[in-house]
Amino acid sequence: MEDYKEKILRICNETSKGTLMETLGMEYIDVGENYLVAKMPVTPKVHQPDGVLHGGATVALAESVGSAASFIFLDAKKYAIRGLEISANHVKSVREGEVFAKATMVHKGRTTQVWDIKVTDKDNNLVSICKLTTIALPKA
Repeated sequence: MEDYKEKILRICNETSKGTLMETLGMEYIDVGENYLVAKMPVTPKVHQPDGVLHGGATVALAESVGSAASFIFLDAKKYAIRGLEISANHVKSVREGEVFAKATMVHKGRTTQVWDIKVTDKDNNLVSICKLTTIALPKA
């Protein structure tokens, strides 16, 4: 299982090169039976003007990890994964360090999937809670 886990994480990180995920410093760090975890550094690059983590960067992290999880847990050779809707409640500010997003599958339908994504700080304090709905579109 450990070899399979490392392969999944390597593929997720390799496919992020040259994308928003790389720009924001996101890295996929853990995967399990129904979840995927990514981290993102909190630096001035992702701050809003008053020096705290920008909610938009947090949502970008959440959507990235949820979409990647859909890609992993569905047949990516048969389907293109797209986000349909994302919502977020930000409950704590972060000025520095790293944040971690764990996407856990709530619903795996034939065409739609629902993900619960918790964003936490290094001390496991809840920063944001997000819900992402993705759709699996058949590839032509």
